[in-house]
Amino acid sequence: MLCFTISINAIIIDNVWLRGIDNCQYYKKLTLKTIIHTMQQLITSLKQVLDTTDQLPFSVYSSVKEQRILNVPIIKPLLICVLDGCKKLGEGNETTCPAGSFVFLSNSANVDMRNIPESSEYFALLIEFDFKDFDSFPSTKANTQTFFQGPINSTFQQTLQQLVEWSTFAPAGMWPIRRQEILQLIYYMGYEQVQSVMESPSLSHKLHSIFSADLSEDLHLDILSSKLAMSESTLRRKLKSEGTSLQMIKDRARLGHGLHLVQSTLQPIGRIAEQCGYQSQSRFTDKFKQLFGITPTDLRKTRMPD
Repeated sequence: MLCFTISINAIIIDNVWLRGIDNCQYYKKLTLKTIIHTMQQLITSLKQVLDTTDQLPFSVYSSVKEQRILNVPIIKPLLICVLDGCKKLGEGNETTCPAGSFVFLSNSANVDMRNIPESSEYFALLIEFDFKDFDSFPSTKANTQTFFQGPINSTFQQTLQQLVEWSTFAPAGMWPIRRQEILQLIYYMGYEQVQSVMESPSLSHKLHSIFSADLSEDLHLDILSSKLAMSESTLRRKLKSEGTSLQMIKDRARLGHGLHLVQSTLQPIGRIAEQCGYQSQSRFTDKFKQLFGITPTDLRKTRMPD
């Protein structure tokens, strides 16, 4: 069952000005049949593109069984467009994101999530934004919320469709332009909070980027402090104030990449462990389960039909 609750003063959907939208009234304008058909068109295009190249400005996650993943690190602002099934975020009072909707997550926290197939599968398009992408806004306000969500209207759907088709031939150097266009579209759809959803990069974010550049390299405190142009004592003090450590950041960089590879490829788990800087698959598996609450093998199984 599709269910979506939002509460905003006004948004424009399919050239219809709707006020005080609440309790799934959007779906009175777009029938369930129309939503399913529109999302399926996009899914078909994405599957075709995935068969031709793996160098894309977006990611696709899918599963045929429910996935429950804890502590998913959101290092950069992330747009998730749910095209089939349903995504639930958080614990207890979960936020529901049904097929035909999007959720935009800030880079401010880790998130527990469930990916739930409904008709046949869970299928989502993900776009990660660089911090520089937000420079397209005249001024960036301070972050005031960790996420916002809304329906994928026809304009947004067509923009995503164009992105998918364009990605087959456009050079990677042009990807930031498309990401900025998407941010601007979301803003002019009425979601002005998109300009403030990004949290200013912290020291943890900067270190995560350094570790991610080469997951196999074991960088020590002296090298890192030199890269960041600060003393070792200052680096330690700032990390302590952020409630983290070098090892925690390194683990999250490695395991976050591992999670992405498990979700988006069919590479053997042992090969993924190597790419994430682990010489032992069992060590990678133990760390993975400790952070995400599920082993990489069990998570991979949710993508495979019985």
